[in-house]
Amino acid sequence: MQSKPSSGFVDKLEENLIAALLGAMTLLTFANVVARKGFNSNILWGLEATVFLFGWLVLLGASYAVKKGAHLGVDVMINGMSESARRMTGLIAISVCIAFAFLLLKGSWDYWANFANLPKTEGRWFPLGFEDKFLAKGWYELDDIPHPTILKWMEDVFNEGEAYNKMPRLIPYVVLPISSALLLFRFIQAGIAIWKGETDRIVASHEVEDEIDEAREKIGD
Repeated sequence: MQSKPSSGFVDKLEENLIAALLGAMTLLTFANVVARKGFNSNILWGLEATVFLFGWLVLLGASYAVKKGAHLGVDVMINGMSESARRMTGLIAISVCIAFAFLLLKGSWDYWANFANLPKTEGRWFPLGFEDKFLAKGWYELDDIPHPTILKWMEDVFNEGEAYNKMPRLIPYVVLPISSALLLFRFIQAGIAIWKGETDRIVASHEVEDEIDEAREKIGD
């Protein structure tokens, strides 16, 4: 039993954002190829920007795929279980996923926080509070991507008024805690759905087969 979330405004927003990231990455890569082959030049910051766009695409896409049950999985054993056993297995699996996403959120926050002049959490596994003293790293910059003029206000907030030569690291790396929080939220949603009996698993491994069967039915009609 696998429920399919209904489409809505939030779905469209997420889909459009992911599509925009993919489109921007493709256009930037194409423009860099044209510049190199056609004009013997290059977009200096293009490669670094493409890497970050790809990272955003993957990290945000991971939580969206959990929401849609689109991650791949093997369900040979699950399909042979009773309904109660499938539900119990699903609850165990989602508990592991929630724990993993929680640890990922803590680690990603601790990695990003100092770049935004914010404290890391204390505690190795579970956050026990925030650091009293830490080294603010808001002045850390990327290697090539220039700092946009529209974000000049960040110099006063994060860099004591000093001008940024390149974009500060806190901008592209903010996707780490955001995507981790979204992933945790989506796993919790999936866990609630399993607990309520709306579904018995996290992923739908036979989605392609289902779509093929639906297409055959339409052709037959």
